[in-house]
Amino acid sequence: MASLNGARVALLEARMSNELASLVERAGGTPYTVPAVREVPLTHPPEASAFIEQLCARRFDYVVLMTGVGVTALLREAERDGRLDEVLAALRNTTTVCRGPKPAAVLKRHDVPVRVSAPEPHTATELLAALLPMAVAGKRIGLLHYGERNDAVGDALKARNADVEDLCLYEWQLPDEVGGLERLVDDLVGARVDAIAFTSQIQVRHLFAIAERRGRVPALVEALNRQVIVAAVGPVCASALRSVGVIPHVQPAHPKMGPMVLALADYLELTGR
Repeated sequence: MASLNGARVALLEARMSNELASLVERAGGTPYTVPAVREVPLTHPPEASAFIEQLCARRFDYVVLMTGVGVTALLREAERDGRLDEVLAALRNTTTVCRGPKPAAVLKRHDVPVRVSAPEPHTATELLAALLPMAVAGKRIGLLHYGERNDAVGDALKARNADVEDLCLYEWQLPDEVGGLERLVDDLVGARVDAIAFTSQIQVRHLFAIAERRGRVPALVEALNRQVIVAAVGPVCASALRSVGVIPHVQPAHPKMGPMVLALADYLELTGR
């Protein structure tokens, strides 16, 4: 198996930072962990109770669930309203559609069957393809977003004459303390990092937001294209990088952290960098 051979790999993952750092260490690399995202729950938004009311009243024909964090937040809101059992019963009797394995895992822990799952790489494209055979015209769909609204999914369903009810229960924000990200930008530009691994599109946006504050966007783009090996966990992440002028060197066949680290090691060994 290929090794990272001591390469210093910058990691922006927050929620699973320890797991990703361990993968890098096991592959022979040196993790440089700088979480770039903070998931901030929205404090009991009124639209959550309205969404839960409609769910419990069985007004949704389909419920589309984008992330495990979002599902967990919905169940927390239901418990706060004293309606957790009602919500779980409603979900068990609704067509649940999961974008990926994380929302599905939360549902399964609560004995809620997953009726439709989007295949890899679990992007909006695969989700909409999974929904394509379903008769959604005139149907009411509850759409539970992630840290920001995915307008592409909602608009595509509305274009098929579905009645879509959106809900967002948390936001993606910069960390409270951004000194680590500022130092990372300087280290990337200064060629003190061998590789960087992105596991979400918001990490790209936040890193470049910090670079913009410091007037270092052109230098950062130059560094990521010419000095630092860039790994993107999947196509959405890779697209976010391309939108800021960075072409990722590594993208695994399966959009997961383990395959990404292995693909990075393979690339380093193949190129001798």
